[in-house]
Amino acid sequence: MEIIKKYHELAAEGYSAAMCTIVETSGSTPRKASSKMIVRGDAKTFGSVGGGKLELLVIEDALAAIKSGETLLKTYSTGEENDMHCYGECSIFIDPLPAKKSLIIFGAGHVGGALVNIAENYGFKVSMVDPREELTGRLESQGIHVIKREFVEAFDEIDTDENTFIVVCTPSHSFDEELTLMCARKPHAYLGMIGSKKKVAEAKTFFEKQGLEKEAIEAIDMPIGIPINCETPDEIAISILARLIDIKNQ
Repeated sequence: MEIIKKYHELAAEGYSAAMCTIVETSGSTPRKASSKMIVRGDAKTFGSVGGGKLELLVIEDALAAIKSGETLLKTYSTGEENDMHCYGECSIFIDPLPAKKSLIIFGAGHVGGALVNIAENYGFKVSMVDPREELTGRLESQGIHVIKREFVEAFDEIDTDENTFIVVCTPSHSFDEELTLMCARKPHAYLGMIGSKKKVAEAKTFFEKQGLEKEAIEAIDMPIGIPINCETPDEIAISILARLIDIKNQ
């Protein structure tokens, strides 16, 4: 069915959505059981469960379900109070599909490159920021969203919200500090910066001098990742991913 195909496409693209399915009807209803409608997180719809005020009510409930993450089974009247020309009831099951969390990685070097290879398998929609063609070309061929701009310049192109996860691991500690400071002042769910204990101490001093509040500094995950005995870029990427999953699933 085309509606099922569309649902899978939205899931693959990282959209939030809800599948609304008529599971039972009684009396006269505009659509019969098994009719489906997808409501995307921005209220755009695909398919129909009957139109009119009924559909507006379903869209409203679907958007609430997307926000809460909870399924809903509700019976709707198709009678006179809904200004419809048929009189009956239909029970509709609303099944929300949460959006993939957005993960922005600054730096496609050894650690960033290793992280991008595994993060999309664990519910993240990844964007890589790095101007170096020799590192980003492979990622583009894999379908990863790449922003090939200088790190600080690219920052202005990036929108973040409370569902955005940010990992800063550029080849320059000064870039790391500047980007992390900028990101700390934008909405985000998680912000982590790579660095040794010495570099982290220097970064904290820099943030304090730039007027970043103590609470905001303490909220930055640095040194980044869950503390395990990791040495290789792949192992460091796993420790970072573990932290991301832990925050995502809270």
